[in-house]
Amino acid sequence: MNENLTPSESNDAVTIARNHLNQDIGLGRGVYVSTYGCQMNVNDTERMYSLLEMANFTIVPTPEEASLIIINACSIREKPVHKVYSEVGTYRKMKDKNPNLKIGVGGCVGQQEKENLIKKQPMIDFVFGTDNIDALPQIVADVFDTNKKIVNAKFEHRAPYHIETLVRNPGVSTFVNITKGCDNFCTFCVVPYTRGREKSRPINHVLTDVRNLILRGAKEVTLLGQNVNSYKSEDGSDFADLLEKVAKETDIQRIRYTTSHPKDFNEKLMHVMADNQIKICEYVHLPFQSGNSRILNLMNRGYTREEYIAKINLMKKYIPNLVLSTDIIVGFPGETEAEFQDTLSMVKEVEFETIFAFMYSPRPFTKAAKMGDQVEEAVKNERLNRLFDVHEEMAFKLVKKYEGQTLNVLVENVNENGKVFGRSTQNKSVHFLGSPSLVGQTVPVKITQAFPNNMRGELVQ
Repeated sequence: MNENLTPSESNDAVTIARNHLNQDIGLGRGVYVSTYGCQMNVNDTERMYSLLEMANFTIVPTPEEASLIIINACSIREKPVHKVYSEVGTYRKMKDKNPNLKIGVGGCVGQQEKENLIKKQPMIDFVFGTDNIDALPQIVADVFDTNKKIVNAKFEHRAPYHIETLVRNPGVSTFVNITKGCDNFCTFCVVPYTRGREKSRPINHVLTDVRNLILRGAKEVTLLGQNVNSYKSEDGSDFADLLEKVAKETDIQRIRYTTSHPKDFNEKLMHVMADNQIKICEYVHLPFQSGNSRILNLMNRGYTREEYIAKINLMKKYIPNLVLSTDIIVGFPGETEAEFQDTLSMVKEVEFETIFAFMYSPRPFTKAAKMGDQVEEAVKNERLNRLFDVHEEMAFKLVKKYEGQTLNVLVENVNENGKVFGRSTQNKSVHFLGSPSLVGQTVPVKITQAFPNNMRGELVQ
């Protein structure tokens, strides 16, 4: 546990979970968590597992073996909400066979839908929000003890963001949360309503977590937040300050971060990245969402097309070997064909090696859902496919430059056939032949074949 925590921070999740240890809440019962969504959801699941393990639950690999099933679901788009109901339906036979099986829903779907989840799907026993993960052991205990339906999805707006990173097996590469929530209120995004207003962790807490993870074998950390580069510590340190301190004041070998916002990506951050490239990876994920300034204004993104491109050009000046990926939304309300063409031209001009693109999906509480001139589904689908076609052709050409190059690859795992997997500083997945002894090492690999999503290479002896 963080030694830097003050007595006023005694509501820390780890303290709460450890206080429940003597109650033996889990009784050795099996718990299975189904997860889909962003890296934040993946990290939240790790936290859930850690807390429940402390309460004597046993983690099981399949829902069939579980007495407790939790669905940790994203709601950034419409489909995941329907997926929750569908998944719960698949557990009906298990519930019939074992009436003591408890099913819960968390994540952004739990925060957004609350009581509606139980009303629409009575098989659900409890719902909890994104701010209530640390109360999960007590929620589960109450569900098993009382057999009553429980909904706990209140935001703790005034509570400081003081947590300890909980990771059962950090492995070679792991996540460290530095912020939660978002204050941007993009008109298409439900995150401020499902994750709450933005909060940042104290910088000394983050540094302590990184040092502890290093002692447990971590070689690489990804600093995580909905809007990671708007980080602001209690002592006034910003994200560039944090990044520099992690690089200079810990022994971590590699640092990544996600997801950053263009309006908060300043020259100070570029300077820190350039000066610390021995540790900070040159890969940056910077969502632009639309290549048209009118649509960006309707999205409330806080920048224009021209400002985004100017920032990219400045980044490339500081970091000549910069590798970029981005998020894109097609079919935002009112988007014309000409405005969609601006998105296509942006992809070509910036030369993103990777894109994550989605059709616009109306979400509850958001301004865009109430806008007129919604684009037809068929048009959105056609534009999305066209975007993927344009990028795929470009991406194959862009990655050819890696063939023949030797990249430094941090080895993450190896299978029984001697196939080794790792990632380069450019965030490229690289596969090659090697031995288990390489796991955790950074080794030179000559790229023999380069594809947009993965690469093949040979270990340089």
